[in-house]
Amino acid sequence: MAQARNMNEATAHPLAEQNPQHEPIGSSDPDRGAHVLIQNLSKVYRVHEREAGLKASLGSLFRRKYRDVRAVNDISFEVAPGEVVGFLGPNGAGKTTTLKMLSGLLFPSSGTVRVLGHEPFKRERSYLGRMSMVMGNKGQLQWDIPAGDAFLVNKVVYKLSDEQFRTALGELTDLLDLGPLLKKQVRSLSLGERMKCELAAALLHQPQVLFLDEPTIGLDVTMQARIRSFIGEYNRRTGATVLLTSHYMADVVALCKRVIVIHQGRLLYDGALDALSGKIAPFKLLTVQLEDTVDTPAEPMDALAPYGEVQRNQDGQVVLRVPRAEAAAVTARLLANLPVADLSIEDPPIEDVIDQVFSGNALAEAHVEAAR
Repeated sequence: MAQARNMNEATAHPLAEQNPQHEPIGSSDPDRGAHVLIQNLSKVYRVHEREAGLKASLGSLFRRKYRDVRAVNDISFEVAPGEVVGFLGPNGAGKTTTLKMLSGLLFPSSGTVRVLGHEPFKRERSYLGRMSMVMGNKGQLQWDIPAGDAFLVNKVVYKLSDEQFRTALGELTDLLDLGPLLKKQVRSLSLGERMKCELAAALLHQPQVLFLDEPTIGLDVTMQARIRSFIGEYNRRTGATVLLTSHYMADVVALCKRVIVIHQGRLLYDGALDALSGKIAPFKLLTVQLEDTVDTPAEPMDALAPYGEVQRNQDGQVVLRVPRAEAAAVTARLLANLPVADLSIEDPPIEDVIDQVFSGNALAEAHVEAAR
């Protein structure tokens, strides 16, 4: 799949892919090719600002100062039918703004966006009936009625037949274990229970494209795992296209083979999740534990230091950082020269990799430049 290209190369982040532009998408067939197509998409907000204090407040009545905030800056990417893509970025990166433009809640300042062959901002009924958006911090359910009645409201909104409604609700009830919740008032549901009902309400009309904005925010570990499992199973059963934002990397690792990274409105990376680690952190972590024998060095760290950069030593286990290309050779030397009781080789945690991207870590940037 073609990856996105940031047009402002002079200020591009080192992760920005240098790939060709997508072909024009205005005449795309919604039933073939990508379900989501974005080309040079930007969103600029005009923000009023003033100093604190009464004098500044009065002055702003007559002379207001504004500045432009570029929330999304010339991004391009596409999502294929049935694909589950992680859309990553720190707070304020432009993720939610992008999803709102894709769902039709916001009008883009410039660029082209199509979902299922439609321009979302036109809010056509034929489009709205084939997509859905779930925001973890905002709900669509009416708080003063039972969840079952809230689902009936959506049945009317989406003009579902009785048979369609019963079939969809039955499947969602089985997948999400909604039975005990249907008669409970929405305001009395726990956060996890409400999120399950929110997902069910968003999926009653069986959308082809699903935008999920932090669906597991605030949930405990057990409920996060259940929601992840449901999203994956729903994708397998229906072939729905999913664009997922989350600050919980467990969500992304469990569901997404491909990730799109955005920072300060710019697209930094579009590709395989595994490849991101190789670009930013081209090293492996070797966890070594030596046998407790007469030949074992008194100080394991001193014995292991020549084999790589020692990251930590805890409970007799020493973690070494070695260049990815040298991992096999270093492992062979360790096994040949030292009494190794246990050894494991791992990629650095994806959380650490993403943190390096967001923090603009100079070492990460140097690694990317060296890899080009």
